[in-house]
Amino acid sequence: MVSMRVQVDLKSTVAIGDLAARFGLATHVLRHWEEMGLLRPTRTTAGRRRYTEADAERIGAILLAKEAGLGLADIRDILGAPGPARRAALRAHRDAVDAQIRALTTARDALDHGARCPADDLTSCPNFQSAIRRRLGGPTTA
Repeated sequence: MVSMRVQVDLKSTVAIGDLAARFGLATHVLRHWEEMGLLRPTRTTAGRRRYTEADAERIGAILLAKEAGLGLADIRDILGAPGPARRAALRAHRDAVDAQIRALTTARDALDHGARCPADDLTSCPNFQSAIRRRLGGPTTA
């Protein structure tokens, strides 16, 4: 990895500890993100990392992407991709999230039904049996 050492305006940049604290992160997280190519802080002539407001905005974008379920390698690729490729990757991830939402909604509905079901034994419940048959690829009747 190429290290950039330049004359840095210390008034317009912040140290790694200050920036990490701003986001509630440990400094090793920012170092790891740098190793992965997600961040490119400038360096002082003494080799210390310095971060700009643009770096802070990028960290915010990384955190939002992580909250959306993206992994660091995907985030790096998306943030570095040109517009059309970035949009396609985001649409693909959105489609995967939609599938997860559908699966979780089905699971929630089953839990709701199980909590309301009057059957003494859940396995004797017609709705439960129908759900099992759907899983097995057979006909359903409930």
